[in-house]
Amino acid sequence: MRHGEPRARLAPHGMAHLARLLQFSDSTLPIGAFAFSNGLESALQTGIVTDADSLLPFVELALHQTARTDGVALLHAHRAALAADEAGLVAADRELFCRRVGEEQQLMLTRMGKKLAELALKISSSPMLARWLAQIRSNETPGCLPVAQAITLAHLGADESEAFVVHQYGIASMILSAALRLMRIDHLETQRILFTAQGRVQDDYLAVRDLALEEMASFAPVFDVLVAHHTTVHVRLFMN
Repeated sequence: MRHGEPRARLAPHGMAHLARLLQFSDSTLPIGAFAFSNGLESALQTGIVTDADSLLPFVELALHQTARTDGVALLHAHRAALAADEAGLVAADRELFCRRVGEEQQLMLTRMGKKLAELALKISSSPMLARWLAQIRSNETPGCLPVAQAITLAHLGADESEAFVVHQYGIASMILSAALRLMRIDHLETQRILFTAQGRVQDDYLAVRDLALEEMASFAPVFDVLVAHHTTVHVRLFMN
């Protein structure tokens, strides 16, 4: 861009806004995502995923499933955060926690949610995040990751569609990061899968944006079986 060219060509919310959204969607964000495989380890052990071609539909199925559970909670929490509705945040948090199958799934959501809240408060002061973290520590609310993301991203000025994209990107990135350590696949293949899988994000958002909290559900028996399998095996690299 030549010096003096109109600023209207910049991102609608400004370049710093975009850079901060990228920071909070980065797979290296230190919230513990490296310790979880989202069921991929069991999918490999049971032969559901064997190579890059079978990994793509697994990632897409995971995105479909999480959009209709975590994604719904995130959207409701984002709206509650903008309205300073703390009761709405707690409601979204509890509804999501109750729908997670398995102790490890619940642990994954709450451990990363707490770490994200702690990280965000180190970066930028937010009274709402501070109260939220206090509620987590006093066991008043579980502290699920999507709710922490919603509060954090609302604080940073992200709209709900941007918050949804950050969340969905994080799920795909988490699975593919685990894939690099679990199977014979290289970075080029995982980036191709990530690029392809992200093509569905708008359709997933449009499918869930008008759902009520009580409609948050996903029929995903394959994932439920993988969670059960992973919990009982003796040798594991990842939590679920």
